[in-house]
Amino acid sequence: MRGDHDGECARGLARMEGYLLWSAELEQARREARRFTDALPWLTTAQREDVERVYAADRAAVARTMLVRVADRSAELRGEYTERYRLLRARCVAAALLCAATAAGAGAVVCGLAR
Repeated sequence: MRGDHDGECARGLARMEGYLLWSAELEQARREARRFTDALPWLTTAQREDVERVYAADRAAVARTMLVRVADRSAELRGEYTERYRLLRARCVAAALLCAATAAGAGAVVCGLAR
């Protein structure tokens, strides 16, 4: 019961963090759009608003594309590393069993020689 609640809280916090990061990204895009149009003083107010809107929308689209790529790559890496970890764990268990068997065999030999 507690684990379900903790997991739900963690997912909620992750969503909130994502929302806040995305909001910050959009605000940064708007600031850059304003800075861009400030360098073009001959634009009318309507033109300035249009350029800012298009610039910010383009920047948001680029950011979204990059986030999707990063998320996809992250999922690929998670799968790769999970598989590598599984293989490494299996090798470690096999090595531990081999060491234990070797130690037991050596102990048996020593006991046999001691008699």
